Amino acid sequence: SREPTAVDERWAGDMRLTCQCSGVLLGMLFAFDACAGTLDSARAVVWSILGVLFFFVLVPSRVTAGPGWLRSCWLGRDRVVRTDQLVCVRWAPGAALRVVLRDADGGRVEVDAEVLVANPALWNLLHSGVCGSLERGGFYRGQSVVRELSRRIDARAALAILQASGLCESEQV
Repeated sequence: SREPTAVDERWAGDMRLTCQCSGVLLGMLFAFDACAGTLDSARAVVWSILGVLFFFVLVPSRVTAGPGWLRSCWLGRDRVVRTDQLVCVRWAPGAALRVVLRDADGGRVEVDAEVLVANPALWNLLHSGVCGSLERGGFYRGQSVVRELSRRIDARAALAILQASGLCESEQV
């Protein structure tokens, strides 16, 4: 059992928002159907299933990390990758900006890039592992992805400093 030394600080808030959005959708579906006078048990079952499916689509992965590893847990499905033995880092296909990490043992984790950008402690542990993988020579694909993530994280940090000093009001990165 690996004790995490960094966690996604926004996960609990994202999970609350997921529950709220699913509840609001379900409530709206029931309310509109009831107002129309068409709500019956069959429709209530359909709306309930739709609300549950919406929840499962939105539920965030819980990302934790420690020295040499990164874990993503989604609905009880736990995936771990050895960051000190990475062989590949790539962007996942799709609309959301997600990073796929693969290690020499076949471990594979997919993480929302925004989780890494918003959590410097997670990024620092991942970056340390990437540096170790580069030193060992096994990391053969994905250095440009790591550089792009690093650029985004540096830009976010610079923007935060400028905003805190009052020199910038923009929220664009």
